[in-house]
Amino acid sequence: MTSRFLLILGAVFTALSMQIVFAQGEKKAPPKLPEVVGAWTGDWGPYDPAKGTTIDKAKCKQLDCNIALKDQTASGKVWEATFEGECGRPYKYTIKMEGRQSGETVMFKGTVDLGEQDGGLYDWIGRATDKEFAGFYTSSHHVGVFRLTRAKSN
Repeated sequence: MTSRFLLILGAVFTALSMQIVFAQGEKKAPPKLPEVVGAWTGDWGPYDPAKGTTIDKAKCKQLDCNIALKDQTASGKVWEATFEGECGRPYKYTIKMEGRQSGETVMFKGTVDLGEQDGGLYDWIGRATDKEFAGFYTSSHHVGVFRLTRAKSN
């Protein structure tokens, strides 16, 4: 009876071992990296936690953005984004965005100095999917948000 028990125990152990090996061999495909390169459009404005977002559409018109992939590092990818619009006067900024994949989303972060006239040093975070690019920014004078969607092709 003991040998029969050891034989059954050995068969069970072998079957479990084979199941583990097969399960390890079945690698799941990594989540799809969203395509963030291209043209985006939307709006931006100040953020006050007590009031929420308040975008002065008369003053701050549409925000356009064009994103290009520039580099790939061990910790993620680097994109270059050119933001362009008008808010009292026309503006155009090109900034570096560092990002890493989290599921089917790219999480961005960055720091940029827009010069004294435009608020100085800004830190910002954001996230992008295939259809939405949203973020939050802060500086010594400003706190705000932006929301972009894919620009319609002409």
